[in-house]
Amino acid sequence: MKKIALAGVLAFALTAPSFAQVIVRVAPPPVVVEHPGPPPHPGYVWVAGYHRWDGVRYVWVPGHYVLPPRPRAVWVPGHWVARRGGWVFVEGHWR
Repeated sequence: MKKIALAGVLAFALTAPSFAQVIVRVAPPPVVVEHPGPPPHPGYVWVAGYHRWDGVRYVWVPGHYVLPPRPRAVWVPGHWVARRGGWVFVEGHWR
């Protein structure tokens, strides 16, 4: 029984997302101004694009429309925050 429990814990640990923050020493470029067209269907929300760090440089990830996960959900955009030693990306999320 202990082996099965240990195997389950190890499987979770190996597949769990990493929450380590990557500090980028180069400031992000200005946000690209996007001009989205109308939403594809009523109720869809625009999720703005952002610059992601690919380990060498910033790469623009374009925005897109999504259907919120629940009524009255609000999208909080991802953004870069200046921290001691560089910049850290705060993921976008639903509130």
